Amino acid sequence: MILEIVTPEHTLFSGTVESVSVPGVNGQFQMLDNHAPVVSLLGKGAVKIFGKVELDESVASLFTTGDGTTDFAITGGVIELKDNKVIVLAD
Repeated sequence: MILEIVTPEHTLFSGTVESVSVPGVNGQFQMLDNHAPVVSLLGKGAVKIFGKVELDESVASLFTTGDGTTDFAITGGVIELKDNKVIVLAD
C-alpha cells in the first residue's frame, strides 16, 4: 500500500509500506493491503509504519525507529484510506 504523511508545512513521507497503525480517537487501529475504505479522526499518539522506510534527510529527525517500525508522533489529524492509498493529514 502507499502511505503519505502530510502536515500543513509539507509532505513528510510518501512511499510503499507493508501496513500502518494510527491512533484513532477510539483507539489504535491498523490497516493492511487491500483494507476496506476508511475515513477517521486521529488523536494524539504515533503513526507506526511497518516495512522498509526510506526517509528524506530533511525530515528523518522527526521519525523514530524501533521494534520493526518507523514512528511519527502526532497530536491529531485525519486519515483516509481508499484504493490501497493511505493519506494521513497530521497536526
